Amino acid sequence: MVSEDKTTGFLKIQLISIVWNIFLVFAAYFICGLLFYFENSGSYANALNLSLMFQGWWRFTLSATLYTNILLAVVYLIPLHYKYCKFADVLGRILFVTVNSIAIIVNLMDTVYFKYTGRRTDASVFKEFGNEDNIGGIIGHELLMHWYFVIAGILLFYALYKLYLSPLKSKYKPSSLPIYYALQTIVLGALGFGIVCGMRGGIGRQVRPIAVGNANQYVNKPIETALVLNTPFCLIRTVGKNAYKNPQYFSDSEAEQIFCPIRQKNDADTTALKKMNVVVLIVESFAKEHIGALNKELEDGRYEGYTPFVDSLVNESLTFKYSYANGRKSIDGMPSILSSIPMFVEPFFVTPAALNTVSGLAGELKSIGYKTAFFHGASNGSMGFEAFAKATGFSEYYGRTEFDNDPNYKGEKEFDGNWGIWDEPFMQFYCDEMSRFKQPFMTAIFTVSSHHPFNIPEKYKNTFPEGKLEIHKCIRYTDYALRRFFESASKQKWFNNTIFVLTADHTNQKCHPVYETDLNLYSVPIIFYAPGLKLKGYDTEKIAQQIDIMPTVLQLLGYDKPYLAFGKDLINTPVEETSAVNYNNGIYQYIKNDYMMQFDGTRVTGMYKFKTDLFLKQNLVGKVPEQAQMEKELKAIIQQYMITISEDRLTYKTYSKARK
Repeated sequence: MVSEDKTTGFLKIQLISIVWNIFLVFAAYFICGLLFYFENSGSYANALNLSLMFQGWWRFTLSATLYTNILLAVVYLIPLHYKYCKFADVLGRILFVTVNSIAIIVNLMDTVYFKYTGRRTDASVFKEFGNEDNIGGIIGHELLMHWYFVIAGILLFYALYKLYLSPLKSKYKPSSLPIYYALQTIVLGALGFGIVCGMRGGIGRQVRPIAVGNANQYVNKPIETALVLNTPFCLIRTVGKNAYKNPQYFSDSEAEQIFCPIRQKNDADTTALKKMNVVVLIVESFAKEHIGALNKELEDGRYEGYTPFVDSLVNESLTFKYSYANGRKSIDGMPSILSSIPMFVEPFFVTPAALNTVSGLAGELKSIGYKTAFFHGASNGSMGFEAFAKATGFSEYYGRTEFDNDPNYKGEKEFDGNWGIWDEPFMQFYCDEMSRFKQPFMTAIFTVSSHHPFNIPEKYKNTFPEGKLEIHKCIRYTDYALRRFFESASKQKWFNNTIFVLTADHTNQKCHPVYETDLNLYSVPIIFYAPGLKLKGYDTEKIAQQIDIMPTVLQLLGYDKPYLAFGKDLINTPVEETSAVNYNNGIYQYIKNDYMMQFDGTRVTGMYKFKTDLFLKQNLVGKVPEQAQMEKELKAIIQQYMITISEDRLTYKTYSKARK
């Protein structure tokens, strides 16, 4: 007779070990979640539905745990009696601690990174920073700044190692191999099925594997999804995924009737073509919140902001009270500003769609004889900007290499030690180079200094004091760099024949609660300054967005060729037809007239009268007649976006060809 504690008893130990080890991982994720909340508590001012959020948290945590420990599960469950030995026991412990320590590390790293993106990090981060050579230095700086996370990580690693319970010790070796293989096969089948269900997030054919977007069903606000999700899950579930699928809300012809991305000069518009120069300044993290002239209602009208020069520029420019970014990252801002392509789901330029034929402001103007050049003070190739610039019509690229080779500047002495050349010298270099160009030209610059880790040149440490946030001194410095740029530019022959556009790639650290809402996380300045056109005004009615920049500039120039753009001309478009759209943690946001609508791809989840309900507290879903038309328009925009990207229709030529 077979002894139970030698033949079947080892299975009990195995099951107990598996359950206990999963509990350890859950505990580690829970602690990481608490650290995440406390570090980013300023983003969660509203009351949280903890019960609902916990329902989602355990599903995503279980899925991540099973994904990251699948190899260990195979070692545990495969019917092979030879595995009950010291070697397998040690290997299992190493595998368990190593894999789950990596999961802890990425969770803790994202706890810090979240404040700059407002979302959990996904697989696009590898392509976003794939060409950077300074990531090690940035991470090292963060380790010092957030030493308490380092200590927390070490303690969690030690706990996993010390508390790990192994089912593979030799004393549990079965004495009856036929019974062992029979029972182990049954356990493998049962637990294997359970593991698959856990990874999918449920059971049954009607249950699709949970994705990042499913987190929205457990929260009240999109930004809260970060508390439900975990970074390992987001990384795993977005690797190699095709984000661009036709949702088929309408037939293709119906979608085009509702929203068509082809822009063409109206036959009634007799504006003559003006070959003015175009200069687009994309200023890193230069959020609308920082600009006093655009925040006269803050602090009872006493708010001065951190940008005295830009304040003066606003008074001489066309600006907008309601102006928004179309994404939360630099690689979202580039296509939005320069090609009128918003970010939906993930940055299209880090997906295979990057190989599509794409045009943009540079490409359109290049076709009528403009010289085009893109400037970025970082290492050449950084962030994929050089590739994007070339793909969209910029003939020349000026980066850190070109700056270093210019004998008029100090080269590497002007390197900030992290991202690139300080804004002041690089913008002077930018001005000098443009003065050598033959007119007309179209150029763009992407600045770097107002970026984490928020340093400024040593010589200005006492000139630009700390503000309420780390970024404020950088904003002061960059504002000064802009002042110096415009002082130099104003002395050039091309200055009065130039349209300047100033905007930010995205927002960053927030100080005032009103800028922490789902809507104002996207509030950036959009400023059109044209000394030769006397373009002025502070528009308090129209809604502006980054993707409107390209069509607005082309309208100002009297450009008469058809082109593709998801935005609209802010000069001639009536107030009631202006709008903005962005994508926030699985939720599409559509802003038009008095309302902001939130849509999860299937149904409307939020409807807010944002101009008066500043903190978006009163959800009016199903209560306002405007909802139906807004939903129809947003669906058409989404469908057209997915079709144009997935089917390579991102230019007038390719779009028109597909229509035939």
